[in-house]
Amino acid sequence: MPTTMENWNPGKKQERYPNVPYAEKERLFLEVKSDPRYEDFLYGCYECGICVSACPSARFYDYSPRVIAQAMAREDIERIYEIMVEDIWNCAQCFSCVRCPRGNNPGGLVTLLREVAVRNGLQETREVLKGYSRVIYKVMLKGNQVSPDMLQPDFFPDWGPWVQQFSANMSVWRRAIPVDTLRGVTDAAWRVDSKTLRELYTIWFETGNMEIIKEVDEGLYDLLVEVMEEELEEG
Repeated sequence: MPTTMENWNPGKKQERYPNVPYAEKERLFLEVKSDPRYEDFLYGCYECGICVSACPSARFYDYSPRVIAQAMAREDIERIYEIMVEDIWNCAQCFSCVRCPRGNNPGGLVTLLREVAVRNGLQETREVLKGYSRVIYKVMLKGNQVSPDMLQPDFFPDWGPWVQQFSANMSVWRRAIPVDTLRGVTDAAWRVDSKTLRELYTIWFETGNMEIIKEVDEGLYDLLVEVMEEELEEG
C-alpha cells in the first residue's frame, strides 16, 4: 500500500486508536495548535518533573502534566490524541503546574485540548461530561450550580462513597436546612433575579457556548433553548 497522509503513521507501534484515521488525529492537534494561546502555553520541556510534583491530580490518577508538555513539544500526534481521549478530564485546572521553570503551562494546554474535544463532539468527551448535564441545566435554569437533591451516586460516581450515604439521608438534611423550591424540579438555596438570568442567557448565546453544549448533549441543548428563548421573550 502506498504511503499517504491517510495511512501514514510514524508512531504505529504505540497506536491505541487504529479506528481513528491519523489524518483526523492530526487535524485535531492542528486545531489546538492554531489557537492564539498555544505559543504562550508551550516553550519546551526540561523534563525536570516540577509540574508533576506540584500537581494534585498526579497523586491520585495516572496523569502527568509533564507528559502533556512533552507530547505537545514533540508534536506526537498519536500520544496527543490519547491524551485528549483519556487524560484531559483528570486535570483539576488548579494551574499549580505553572511554576514550570521553562514557562510552560500544561493546565493551559489542557484547556485548549478540552475545548477542541468538546467542539468536535468526541464520544469519550460526551461520556465524561454526561454526568454534568444536570449541573449545566441547573446553572442555566436557576443561575446557580449543584443543589442538595443533585447529590446522587449515579450522577457523580467519582465523588466517592459518602455521596450514597448523603443521598440516603436527604430527607433529614432537607428538614434540617430548608430552602426554597423553584419550579418544582430542583431545590435551590437562593433565588437569582430574572434580569440576571436573561443576561446570562444572552451571554451564552452570543459567545457560542450553546453550540458547545449542543456538541456534548443535543437533548440538553434543545431543552435549554426552549427555556431560554421563553425567558428572553418575556424580558
